[in-house]
Amino acid sequence: MTGRFRTMAWEGDALLLLDQRVLPALESMQRFTEPVGVADAIRTMVVRGAPAIGVAAAFGLVLAVQAARKKGRPWRRSFDEAAVLLAGTRPTAVNLFWAIERMRKAAAGLPDDAAAAHSRLEREAVAIFEEDVAANRSMGAHGAKLLPADSCVLTHCNAGALATAGYGTALGVVRAAAAAGKRIHVFVDETRPFLQGARLTAWELMKDGIPCTLITDGMAGTLFAAKKIDAVVVGADRIAGNGDVANKVGTYGVAVLCKVHKVPFFVAAPLSTIDPKLRTGAEIPIEQRDPSEVTHLMGKRVAPHGVQVYNPAFDVTPARYVSAIVTEKGVLKPPYPGAIRKLFR
Repeated sequence: MTGRFRTMAWEGDALLLLDQRVLPALESMQRFTEPVGVADAIRTMVVRGAPAIGVAAAFGLVLAVQAARKKGRPWRRSFDEAAVLLAGTRPTAVNLFWAIERMRKAAAGLPDDAAAAHSRLEREAVAIFEEDVAANRSMGAHGAKLLPADSCVLTHCNAGALATAGYGTALGVVRAAAAAGKRIHVFVDETRPFLQGARLTAWELMKDGIPCTLITDGMAGTLFAAKKIDAVVVGADRIAGNGDVANKVGTYGVAVLCKVHKVPFFVAAPLSTIDPKLRTGAEIPIEQRDPSEVTHLMGKRVAPHGVQVYNPAFDVTPARYVSAIVTEKGVLKPPYPGAIRKLFR
């Protein structure tokens, strides 16, 4: 939470989500009182970013119990149906499944009384929300120490307050560094095809008064060649047990540029993004999205009719290209398998 805008808010009987599809032209909060609406919001990217969709899903399950109370249905049936619905929205970001599983554990053993169940599950969802903001601030404090006092940082996609319950992961690191008095200038990849960098990251940075320059994705190599980039900080949607990182498609190319030009490549992500059950990034499911995201730009077709489209939402960066992983518990350095096992021990 930056204090200048809210990604989401809980009203006690409804979830408010800032509609990220229409930013920066319009700041519109959407109100949801049913889990089906929350699921659709996640699927259509009203809300996006691994931590944010996990928090939204937790509140979606609270709304399922709330709806069951109003309709006189057994709350467990509504809860389980909503859990399946929400889990089917986006396959890559592990925070979604982590939050659902945490809510399932909280629901286990609760009484059949829907009012009591609703109260307990609401407290759990609020805790997930508050813990996410706290984790982001902790990550920011740890990660800020990695950035030079006067530096140009490249970021890809949006891993800010908009992608979390507040403050941000990668942008949390930038925010903390700026708050500590470091002179940070951010180069923002536009991040095709959904333009999260151009529409969202640049908007966030300008809201906070942090200097930034927007570039197209294809311009990043030119900046590296000109020695204009001192560090890269990105978020993550899932991190395998060996340190391989799934993030917005295009991240892998940026990591390769870092390796070639000897620039540190940092990943900022909470523990809920690490999936130690997966041995390598090859096991991470990669979401394939609608071809229209590539053939159209802001609703207007820019590609010829009938052209074939490949539109993976994410790619996987091998651990060997990752200089450090910043978590709320501290900074992990290679070799990652041992560091991750120790973290979860």
